[in-house]
Amino acid sequence: MNIQQEVARRRTFAIISHPDAGKTTLTEKLLLFAGAIQIAGSVKARKASRHASSDWMEIEKQRGISVASSVMQMEYRDCVINLLDTPGHQDFSEDTYRVLTAVDAALMVIDAANGVEPQTKRLLQVCRARNTPIITFINKMDREVREPLDLLSEIESHLGMDTVPFSWPVGMGKAFGGVFDIRQDRMRLFRPGQERRGGDDEFIQGLGNPEIAQRFGSAFEQANGEIALINEASPPYDEAEFLAGRQTPVFFGSAINNFGVQEVLDALVDMAPRPGPRQSLQREVQPDEPRFSGVVFKVQANMDPAHRDRVAFVRVCSGRFERGMRLKVSRTNKEMRPNNVVSFLSQRRELLDEAYAGDVIGIPNHGVLQLGDVLTEGEQLQFTGLPFFAPELFQAVEVKDPLRTKQLRTGLVQLGEEGAIQVFRPVAAGGAMLLGAVGQLQFEVVAHRLKAEYNADARLMPSRYTMARWITSEDPKALRKFMDANAAHIAYDVVDAAAFLVSSPAQLRVAEELYPDVKFHAMREHGGRVFGDKVQA
Repeated sequence: MNIQQEVARRRTFAIISHPDAGKTTLTEKLLLFAGAIQIAGSVKARKASRHASSDWMEIEKQRGISVASSVMQMEYRDCVINLLDTPGHQDFSEDTYRVLTAVDAALMVIDAANGVEPQTKRLLQVCRARNTPIITFINKMDREVREPLDLLSEIESHLGMDTVPFSWPVGMGKAFGGVFDIRQDRMRLFRPGQERRGGDDEFIQGLGNPEIAQRFGSAFEQANGEIALINEASPPYDEAEFLAGRQTPVFFGSAINNFGVQEVLDALVDMAPRPGPRQSLQREVQPDEPRFSGVVFKVQANMDPAHRDRVAFVRVCSGRFERGMRLKVSRTNKEMRPNNVVSFLSQRRELLDEAYAGDVIGIPNHGVLQLGDVLTEGEQLQFTGLPFFAPELFQAVEVKDPLRTKQLRTGLVQLGEEGAIQVFRPVAAGGAMLLGAVGQLQFEVVAHRLKAEYNADARLMPSRYTMARWITSEDPKALRKFMDANAAHIAYDVVDAAAFLVSSPAQLRVAEELYPDVKFHAMREHGGRVFGDKVQA
C-alpha cells in the first residue's frame, strides 16, 4: 500500500469521561470485540489477578482508577485503530488535554444515572476548542438510570451540540430489554454476561414487529413513542456537522455486559475521520506527505520497571516511519536513529518496523526527548498547542533518608519531564524542591511513584505558595531587575523556564503594577515558550 492508502486506514481517538462512568471498562470491551485481547480484566476487582489492560501502573491497580493515559493499537475491519484511554479524574486533566491534541476524534462516555458531570463538561470544552468530532456512548442502561430524553436534552444544553440517536433503549434497569438500532430498523435484545461477544446476540427485525410489543409491553410502548418523537425533533445526521464537532451521534448500552459495544466500534470505523492536516508555526503539514514528521505528546517513565526506561509517545503527523531511519529533533537539532521503536497494547509492546500518519509510536530514550518535541527527516518544524497550566497547589518535597537524595532528584526530574507533576527549583539557596499540581491526587501519585519506582521515600510538606506565573520580558534588563528584587519567589521548572511564585492574588497584582515591562503567564508550552491566560487551540 502507498502512504495515502495507509493513512486512509487510520482512526485515532481518545475515550473521555467523568470518573466512574465506565470509560476503562469500555476501552477493554472495544479491545475484546476487535480481537486484540481474549479476556477482559475486572476494573473493580482490585485484589483479583486480572486488572484492566489499560491500567498498568501499580497505584492504578490498587485504587481501581486510571491516573495515566494509555495507548492501544489494534486492527479491525481493515482499519488500524489507535485508541487512547485518558484519566477521568480532574486532577489529571493536564495529561488528558495533551492526549486530546494527538487524536482526530473522541468517544465520550456518559453514566446514564448521573448524566453530564463536571469533568465531562471541561473535557468537552477542550474538544470544542479544537473542533474534535465526538461520538457519545450512554453507559449502564441495565441500572436504574435517568430518562433517555432528559439525557439528550442535558447533552445539548450543557455541551452545546445537537444529538443524533443512532440507537434507543427499550426499558432500563431491571426492565432493560435492549436497544433499537434506528438506522437498521432492528432491536438487539439484551442478555447480561461479561464474556459474551456480540456475534451471538438475538435480533428482532422491524419497529412494527408485534413480537417486540408482545415481549416488552409498556417498555416498548414508551420507547416506540420516544423514537417517533426524536425522528421528528432531532436533525438528520450530517457528516459535516459531526466532523466540525457540532453534532454527536449517540449510542446506548452496558459496557460491563458487552452490550452496545459492537455498534460503537463500527461507528468509529465508519464515521471517525482519517488523520487530517496539522498546523505548525512554519506551515500546514499534510498527513500523506512523503516525508516523516511526528510530535511527542506524552513522556512516560518506568513503564518497564526492570529497565527504568522512559518512553516518548509520538503522534505521527505525516509520512512513513521506518525503524532505524535518521531523524532530527527540531528543539536541539540533534540526530537520532531509533531502532527499538514500539507499538502498544497498554503495557505490552511490540517492536514495529513502520508506521504512518495517525499512528502512535513509542520511542524509548534516556532524556533525549521532551514533551512537545518534533521529529522530522531534517525540516525545522514546531507544532503548537501542547500546554502546561500554572499550578494552584504546592508542596515542598524532601527525602526522608538523606542518602537517597540523588534518587529523589532523578525521580523528580523524570516525573516533571513526563508532565505527571510540575517541579520547581527555587533560586534561593537551601530552598526545598517544590511540587506544583492541578489537583491534590497528583501529590499522592508522585509520592507513591517516587517510593515504588525510584526507591526514594519522600516527605511532602505544606507550602506558602498558592499561585505561579511564568515570567518573560522583551527587555532582558527589566526581567533581570525583577528577578533580583524577588529572588525569594523565583524558581525554575524542568525546562528552565523562570516562574514567579506568590502566596496571594494581591501579591501578583502588586508585582504587575510595579513591573509593567514583565509579562506574567498562566500557561506555557513545551520548551519554555509561554502564552497568556487563554488556551491556544
